[in-house]
Amino acid sequence: MINRIQRVNQLIKKELALVLLREVDFPEKTLVTLTRVETSVDLQQAKIYISAIPENQILRVLQVLNSQIYRLQQSLNKRLKMKQIPRIKFAEEKETRQAGRIEEILEELKK
Repeated sequence: MINRIQRVNQLIKKELALVLLREVDFPEKTLVTLTRVETSVDLQQAKIYISAIPENQILRVLQVLNSQIYRLQQSLNKRLKMKQIPRIKFAEEKETRQAGRIEEILEELKK
């Protein structure tokens, strides 16, 4: 079952990344990354983690995504060949930011 969830996560990440690339206009000069997907065991929901550069644009990016979530869900539904397709929900990726900050601190300590 866990293996299946991992495959579903990878598939959703791949297909949704393509949809975002082709169909969504983000704020100017903003790089948006789909970092990971966490699907519930019952395949009802999928939490999509997003990061943005510059970081101060993340709230704007989430606002853009959430305003188009119905259309994005429809596009994903058409692309996936699954009996049950999880409902997507976007969230800010905080772990990568924390990891980046830890790396900065370690670099400072080395000096």
